[in-house]
Amino acid sequence: MLKRSIYFDNAATTPLLPEVKGAMTEAMEVFGNPASIHAEGRRSKVFLEECRTRVASVLGLQPAEVFFTSGGTESLQTILLSALRDLNIKRIVTTSLEHPAVLKNLESLRELFPFDLVHAPFDRFGRVDTDALDELLAGQPQTLVVLMHANNETGMLLPVKRVASICQQHNALFLSDTVQTVGKYRIDFSEGIDFAAASAHKFHGPKGVGLLMVKGGAGLKPLILGGGQERTMRSGTENLIGVAGMVKALELADEALEKAMPHVETLRQSMLTGLTNLFDNLKVLTLMEHSLYTILNVGFPVQRVGEMLVNRLDMEGIAVSGGSACASGVNHPSHVLEGLSVEEHYVHARFSFSRLNTMEEVERCLGVMRNIYS
Repeated sequence: MLKRSIYFDNAATTPLLPEVKGAMTEAMEVFGNPASIHAEGRRSKVFLEECRTRVASVLGLQPAEVFFTSGGTESLQTILLSALRDLNIKRIVTTSLEHPAVLKNLESLRELFPFDLVHAPFDRFGRVDTDALDELLAGQPQTLVVLMHANNETGMLLPVKRVASICQQHNALFLSDTVQTVGKYRIDFSEGIDFAAASAHKFHGPKGVGLLMVKGGAGLKPLILGGGQERTMRSGTENLIGVAGMVKALELADEALEKAMPHVETLRQSMLTGLTNLFDNLKVLTLMEHSLYTILNVGFPVQRVGEMLVNRLDMEGIAVSGGSACASGVNHPSHVLEGLSVEEHYVHARFSFSRLNTMEEVERCLGVMRNIYS
């Protein structure tokens, strides 16, 4: 297996923590089906509900508002489909910078449901114009606003409280894709967010397990039908091992926040300072004071670094991204870079950090880039 010396692609996925692996190993002993009525089934059911209560405690939710899914994509698709099918939503307001899990689902759903799709304006950094959003919602009933908390490519943060307040004023529902921010902030889901999604592998948990948060815990019908698990919201035997790992990872992330946030922000700022000293005419796509502290997106003059920057760093054992992992394997700019009208003669790299990264790794990465492009 290829070993990487430096991993700066934590917005794509994060490594499992040893404590998370331990929690998952312990959960393997809880083998019963939670739907079974015998002792082993009841034991598994109790374990599952304890996990749900622990998640709710960290996120400031009621246990009945928490549903376990396979990840952020499933959670988002469930909300979008159910909102149109079950809540009589006739209008969806979003932006062209959302994750493909939103945009591609909306594109598909337009073939099935008659709804108006409206794109809210944003500035050159991707900041949503909240005054324009206010105007878009005025006098418009049966509207769902779909805006991500932090953009996965640029890190741009949405003023969630402001948006939630606007939605409440106009009786609009608010779905926030919090995949990049759960585990990195303490988000108050009680202040106007009606629906949210999260994915364990973004905060050092396992892949293939995530969260669907529904304010009030009712009103939506399932995407996946079958045995009626998750209070009929998500059929299929629950992934107890994955859930156990996710809960442990979420608790560890919450416990580490006070130290992790300044540590990671220092790494990010040091990387930017170092890159600025190495290269002239950088285009910093990440607006530092209004962005997720783990993400730094920088454009380098293509005549200086060539078009294979990410590949060259990979050859040196440094993992970064040219955009989101969902756009890997393509040579053209991602929809986010295109939406922000980045200059064609720049090649972009996204450096994304976690609390496991160190200042030594930042310095080593800068040293590698100095050797390659000096």
